Amino acid sequence: MSQKQACKLFLLDAMALIYRAHFAFSKNPRINSKGLNTGVMLGFTNTLVEVLDKEKPTHIGVAFDTKAPTFRHAQYEPYKANRQEQPEDITTAIPWVKEIVKAFRIPLLELDGFEADDIIGTLAKKAEREMFTVYMMTPDKDYGQIVDEHIFLYKPSFLGNGVDIMGPKQVCAKWDISHVDQVRDILGLMGDAVDNIPGIPGIGEKTAVKLLKEYGTVEGLIANVDKLKGKQRENVENFAQQGLLSKELATIKIDVPVDFDEADLRYEGFDEEKLRAIFTELEFRTLAARIFKDPGAKKASINAPAQMDLFGAPAAPVATVTIETEGDAPDTTLEIGPPPVLDTIWGNVHNYHKIKGIEQVRELVDYLLLQDEVCFDTETTDLDPMKAELVGLSFSYVSGEAYYIPVTEDQKEVQGVLELLRPFFENESIVKIGQNIKYDILVLKNYGIEVKGKIYDTMLAHYLIDPDGKHGMDWLAQQYLHYKPVSITELIGKKGKGQSNMRDVDEDEVTAYAAEDADITLRLKEKFDPILNTNGLTKLFDEVENPLIEVLAAMEFEGVRIDTQSLAELSVLLDTESKEIEKRVYELAGVRFNLASPKQLGDVLFEKMKLDPKAKKTKTGQYATGEEILSRLANEHPIAEAILDFRQMVKLKSTYVDALPTMINPKTGRIHTTYNQFVAATGRLSSINPNLQNIPIRTARGREIRKAFVPRDENHLLLSADYSQIELRLMAEFSGDESMLDAFKNGRDIHSTTAAKIFKVPLEDVTSDMRRKAKTANFGIIYGISAFGLSQRLSIPRAEAKEIIDAYFMEFPAVKDYMDGAIQKAQQTEFVETILGRRRYLRDINSRNITTRGFAERNAINAPLQGSAADLIKVAMIHVHEWMKKEKLQSKMILQVHDELVFDAHKDEIDLLKQHIPSLMSNAIKLNVPIEVEVGVGTDWLQAH
Repeated sequence: MSQKQACKLFLLDAMALIYRAHFAFSKNPRINSKGLNTGVMLGFTNTLVEVLDKEKPTHIGVAFDTKAPTFRHAQYEPYKANRQEQPEDITTAIPWVKEIVKAFRIPLLELDGFEADDIIGTLAKKAEREMFTVYMMTPDKDYGQIVDEHIFLYKPSFLGNGVDIMGPKQVCAKWDISHVDQVRDILGLMGDAVDNIPGIPGIGEKTAVKLLKEYGTVEGLIANVDKLKGKQRENVENFAQQGLLSKELATIKIDVPVDFDEADLRYEGFDEEKLRAIFTELEFRTLAARIFKDPGAKKASINAPAQMDLFGAPAAPVATVTIETEGDAPDTTLEIGPPPVLDTIWGNVHNYHKIKGIEQVRELVDYLLLQDEVCFDTETTDLDPMKAELVGLSFSYVSGEAYYIPVTEDQKEVQGVLELLRPFFENESIVKIGQNIKYDILVLKNYGIEVKGKIYDTMLAHYLIDPDGKHGMDWLAQQYLHYKPVSITELIGKKGKGQSNMRDVDEDEVTAYAAEDADITLRLKEKFDPILNTNGLTKLFDEVENPLIEVLAAMEFEGVRIDTQSLAELSVLLDTESKEIEKRVYELAGVRFNLASPKQLGDVLFEKMKLDPKAKKTKTGQYATGEEILSRLANEHPIAEAILDFRQMVKLKSTYVDALPTMINPKTGRIHTTYNQFVAATGRLSSINPNLQNIPIRTARGREIRKAFVPRDENHLLLSADYSQIELRLMAEFSGDESMLDAFKNGRDIHSTTAAKIFKVPLEDVTSDMRRKAKTANFGIIYGISAFGLSQRLSIPRAEAKEIIDAYFMEFPAVKDYMDGAIQKAQQTEFVETILGRRRYLRDINSRNITTRGFAERNAINAPLQGSAADLIKVAMIHVHEWMKKEKLQSKMILQVHDELVFDAHKDEIDLLKQHIPSLMSNAIKLNVPIEVEVGVGTDWLQAH
């Protein structure tokens, strides 16, 4: 079985299956002793049991529609308006069905504003990218548009018809189309009476298929309307927009804001107690006897014939199983294939050894020192490396073999063991391999042990191979090694109050778990090496990402001091100001209400005050009161600006001002943020606890938070070194645009230069308003901004915004050529690269969905710029770190935020730092465009910046 088939996800369209059950029992209702019609519940449950028994899904979810209007209702008010009122037995059944699904411990998937098919479509695409085989279980034909190589439409058996599993080949054959995306075009042309999608008059299914064979898409048909004749031409001309709208209404969204969580969707069996209670209430006695294997239930008859799989290849042995239904309904015959099998520690040949006593540790160290590369891992008591205590260490240098050294709570004894291991860790000729090895390096730093020599992080290796994918060891082991490691939850339980730590687990169990981790990580390294080499990523991995680990570990270990007194004072000030603003809002509104309630706020603004007669409503039916809405109203009424100010004060206080002091490490007295190298697909670093990248700096109160970041003592100041307009400079570099390069080389203000060109005035006549518009255009165009987007940002008419963009491209033609070229190249390769060869895969760049494709096209333009900026600052950090270490400076690099580095600078070294750091940063990568670095020094971060 291939890796992509190892995990099998079933996504069930609940309402489609509920209606199916309703019609199945409509002529023969099942009424229990309480007078409840249980046909829908029984039919749905039988279908669910059938798929669980027959298909043995490893993962499963059930998607429901909600009562809230969807985005389609906003696009087309009559959407689904012709549907008959929902039958009463379905209305009664839905809560029962949901409880049944919960009792099977299957997640309910629902989101206001979206239909079940949008949720299923999104999760199907996300799961496929995670190497799952996906089955969308529904009788709904519209799902054919989502079908792909590893996504199938699974139409359950019904009224004597068997299960119908459809891949792209089957969908295309059924509709007589060339590719599955044309399902949307057929529905757009012929419409859908069930959903009240109008289509184009006079075009049915056969005519739609015929026209698509000729013109490919609805858009293609409209573009060639002059080739049609008579009434058909007239209808297409008159109803072209209706056809396009119909296609859009029929399009299943694949970008719904839902996360694909493999753990939540994993099926691990039902909750017998809850399910028994439901079955008792519904009086499903026969079904209960079968499912719970109670005495008296029929035994399944099993026969194993040979059969061919869906595409004609010999299939695995399949068993037929007879499952009885309730009452007089005929029994159902199922076909059960073997579940996918992954290797585990119990079936895999391995030699894992527990090392006890000083002599055994010494002997192991002797062997470790003979190796060229060794994988190691730490077992600890805490996820925070600055708080964690060692429980043990594991090592592996031969696949299938590993060693684990358990240690006690006695920290002196732990230190003694580590001293024996110090020669290995500090041996610079041995490559140290690990999964998220920065954590282990920090744990050892707390014990005074430095990990020296070349580092190899398997998590980072996979991050470079697949930046948008998952990088956890368990997932990587299943995908690349066909192996399921021992889960941490099997040892210490799930997250929460009841979770224990590794010190509470039996030593032999920890030995198996820890040794397996080291062994699996070593085997992943062997898998990733050739892939990195084939993709041209080895140099980036060896010379940038892995060396950066040491730099980040040093920064995290140092931490940064926080002035809690200034934060306390700011908290009081924000509280006072927010209450004053709240009082002003009530005065302006003429009524008191709950300002934190969007519903009450919307009613006040748009019902009572009538600020906008065309005010939009959200999916839930209440008025939209988001930042964008309020910002637009701020120019018309002071209450909107006051509400925005209130929200900002509350957020600053809760998210930063009051939260930062709670993050101070009690041992060091500093905050130790965690930098992530493998989160942002662009290559940019991110940080958590706290998230330094999101500290607001656009407002005066937001900037004051930076005042709380201070030097370690009176002998130090903070020094900030910040790249100036780096992405614009990289655009000049990549495009080779002479005007932009000339401006940067001669030190002219790039925004004024841009304004002079697009508004066709001399440089000295550029006004502040012109420069503001040019600046917005400069940065917006990097991100593929549209005329609509630019008009929104600048509060100008869309026509004027379009003129600015057109003028921009007229004056900077090389930029337009670069952008077009980047998209064309990405369409050929389905990836883009940074200046150092970092890849960003754009698998949707050739999508027929214009929204999906547009997003990928914007990434094709911007990802190389953002990624190259990431490359630049990472290389700079490595060079600066090496220089500071070589010079044995007392100063420390402590923060990285976007394009800025912050240093805890010793006062005696500030002149030296100001001389060398800008040079090291600007020359990190040789470019034609000059790179400028701005340096500031101060008693706090705000002053330094």
